[in-house]
Amino acid sequence: MDVEFLGGAREVGRSAILVDDSLLLDYGMAPENPPQYPVGDVDPDAVVVSHGHLDHAGALPMLMSGQSRPEVHWTPPTRELARVLARDTLKLHGGTPQCPFTENDLMRLSEVSHTHGYREPFEVAGYEITFYNAGHIPGSAHVLVDERGRSPASNRTQSGDDGGTRLFYTADFHTTDQRLVAGSTARPEADIVICESTYAGVDHDDRSAVEERFVQSVRTTVWEGGTVVVPAFAIGRTQELLMVCAAHDIDCYVDGMGKEVTKLVRQYPDFLRDAEALKRAKSNARFVTGRDGQRKRIAADNTVIVTTSGMLSGGPAMTYVPEIRTLPVNKLAFTGYQVEGTPGRELLETGSAEIDGRVMPVSAQVERYDFSAHADHDGLRAFLASYEDAEILVNHGDDCEGFAAELREDGYEASAPELGARVEC
Repeated sequence: MDVEFLGGAREVGRSAILVDDSLLLDYGMAPENPPQYPVGDVDPDAVVVSHGHLDHAGALPMLMSGQSRPEVHWTPPTRELARVLARDTLKLHGGTPQCPFTENDLMRLSEVSHTHGYREPFEVAGYEITFYNAGHIPGSAHVLVDERGRSPASNRTQSGDDGGTRLFYTADFHTTDQRLVAGSTARPEADIVICESTYAGVDHDDRSAVEERFVQSVRTTVWEGGTVVVPAFAIGRTQELLMVCAAHDIDCYVDGMGKEVTKLVRQYPDFLRDAEALKRAKSNARFVTGRDGQRKRIAADNTVIVTTSGMLSGGPAMTYVPEIRTLPVNKLAFTGYQVEGTPGRELLETGSAEIDGRVMPVSAQVERYDFSAHADHDGLRAFLASYEDAEILVNHGDDCEGFAAELREDGYEASAPELGARVEC
């Protein structure tokens, strides 16, 4: 089995992995300026998409522009979330070099789409594929790629016992329960594991303790007459924060793409940990229309606003941050990873950021809370303890090489392929 890393190798973003020149695992983009896309030319027979985040599915419509259009396989929520992202990209950048696909490409994507649930094997491009809950966002999946020609699963006693190869692509995953989704528990046998490493070297604080600190900080700011802006990723993080607010009786607004995503994921209760809790959270939040100066009026209230974008790179946050930035009683509460080079990262490091083309110093309090939907260092190691005899290929991280070296020191066969590398397994 040949595995080629077209994106997400020794970096976070634009994940794309090509197996035997025929099966593509994810096809994402890195939301930089300008956006970065996977390297190389591909013409796969099929694409399997792990989940509906921009860095894993954002470039998918590009594959629809040619005459040969690959089948696309994903879970039902991932299909819908990818469409939302693609429409947003078209809205923001359609017709410019920053958007390398068209509305027609997006329409063609629907024609080749096939959805599957967890633990429901299907055959495609010469492989048997099985999705397992990855515990990252609704519909997120680990992907098991099993070469055809192997014995039926019912007769299989040991990985590799008949000369075939089983590749397990973790994609993004979390081993701990969140309010929105349950943590990953599946550990199918595999010969090769492509493992993400976003938080290798980092230990998350206990989630309940993080939540308590967030709640107390928000309550204090509102009680003192301030406004709290919570930049949040539209997919996953917005819903998680709305559920936190509802659980602690904190009134809040929700703005940006997160409104549409919240309505969308509620249509797939089987992919949620507690569908009723999300229903209550939606009822607790007030959806912002953005009409007639509504956002500026809300920013002047002592309230909580959960809004895109999570890294201050666009969305309604571009209105809220300038409105609250000058008063120390106000607060910006980041809840997720800030990629290097984004305004959110710049603000955390320097106290100012470029917002809508202007560099703005921020006097409001700036805090960060680790509501990560990725496994931390201990979670990654606990996960990989089930794969001590497998070959580990580390990707999707800021220090893939360092994590791979650590694994080798502990007896694993591990490496961190470079971008564009082709690995024969």
